[in-house]
Amino acid sequence: MAEHKNQDDVQAIEKLNQSAEILRKEIGKAIIGQVDVVNQILIALLSYGHCLLVGVPGLAKTMMISTLAKALDLNFSRIQFTPDLMPSDITGSDVLEEDRTTGKRVFKFIKGPVFANIILADEINRTPPKTQAALLQAMQEHEVTVGEETFKLEEPFFVLATQNPIEQEGTYPLPEAQLDRFMFNIFIDYPSEEEENEIVKYTTSAYEDKVHKVLTGEEIIALQRLIRRVPVSDYVISYAVKLVKATRPSLTGLDYIKQWIRWGAGPRASQYLILGAKAWAALNGRFSPGIEDIRKVVYPVLRHRIIPSFHADAEGITTEEVIRRLLEDIKE
Repeated sequence: MAEHKNQDDVQAIEKLNQSAEILRKEIGKAIIGQVDVVNQILIALLSYGHCLLVGVPGLAKTMMISTLAKALDLNFSRIQFTPDLMPSDITGSDVLEEDRTTGKRVFKFIKGPVFANIILADEINRTPPKTQAALLQAMQEHEVTVGEETFKLEEPFFVLATQNPIEQEGTYPLPEAQLDRFMFNIFIDYPSEEEENEIVKYTTSAYEDKVHKVLTGEEIIALQRLIRRVPVSDYVISYAVKLVKATRPSLTGLDYIKQWIRWGAGPRASQYLILGAKAWAALNGRFSPGIEDIRKVVYPVLRHRIIPSFHADAEGITTEEVIRRLLEDIKE
């Protein structure tokens, strides 16, 4: 029986590998380049994770997410975060209605935009912490509490938030504890010259290509469960934990961590390294992850979980540089 189930999982991973290839092609109809970003979004989707996408304006962050939603047979909701946005604008609220048959007035809950499968939280740092928290509760608990009632959110539930790194005026940066709710912090860089030529060519012409649906909600839920069943060897888990532990100044033997890092990553980082490695291995048709799969996801998992010290800021040391040195120093 176990052997039969194992065989089914192997076939499911082969099918996932094919579906992922089709999904990338569909997204590629609207998004040129950004291969790593698309892969990281797919990894997070399969790992029950959420993503924070950071990049300057005009790099197609919003278009990438809406294209993904078109390629998946899921409900999509976009919330534009602004300073005057209220928590009820996200979760929904009770509205007083009159029952025409009895004449009685009753409160009826009207669901907000958070009741969808894929949520685009556009410019999440433009809204005050109270409103940010309304979305972050939904991300963590997959439910919404309004008054005395709690409403379950429909699965799969996937939040992609965007943030602009250069505009700081009029923004409310997410606290570290809330940043930790995001599996990945994905940095979107400028396209190459060749890619930018392609972008300009297609976006200034009448060319349009319809994006077709590739996966349904039920298939995504089945794939998320499949990722949990992917086996991981103890030495891969040990490597992930060793990497994360090395980011903690009080527990590491690395001098540059003690000098440059104020706070290291918590246990969530180790969990997400393993989940991300499992998903990346499965997306590539492999039934068990190795060390190279951990290394594939280490930057988006750690870059928002290690807090640089004053010394690092003064010396211009970024978290990217710290992670790069960690990968060199922490051996298998």
